[in-house]
Amino acid sequence: MIVQIAGNVKFPITLDPTVWIFDDRKMTLTEAFQPEKAEPSAEEEDELKRQSLRFDREVYQQKLNPPVNKSINRYEKQRIMNGTFLMPLKPFLHTSEPNKDVEKATLITDEGEQVIDADDLAESLLLFSENGKPLRNEGPVHLYYKDGSNKSSPIKGIKKIVLQ
Repeated sequence: MIVQIAGNVKFPITLDPTVWIFDDRKMTLTEAFQPEKAEPSAEEEDELKRQSLRFDREVYQQKLNPPVNKSINRYEKQRIMNGTFLMPLKPFLHTSEPNKDVEKATLITDEGEQVIDADDLAESLLLFSENGKPLRNEGPVHLYYKDGSNKSSPIKGIKKIVLQ
């Protein structure tokens, strides 16, 4: 379940959406399309306070240990197990370094090809997890425009993105 970015780019890359669940850039559907409703809960605020205190303590004590992957707290684990997540596509496009003359992108899907504007693609979001599970049917990713204009009918089953 991979997605390739190819075409008129300096570095063609391959994306693996199954590992994005651990990426801090991911966002929920609510955060993406209804930011006013995405207020942190009391439990989330308590966790943030605990993390900030731990950070302050470590900075104060001048620990020089190398960073170690910390275990995921209970709230984050529950969020991952039940959440629906999107990932912004812009950082990956930036890494592939598209040529300056790129104007269009062809999305190769299960049902054929769809051509969209390159600027719309750069601002789009990829759905990679629904209800805590990777997208198996019509996957590996669905494309949503940043403005939410295709929220009810995203582009599904994207296997490859070819920049032209």
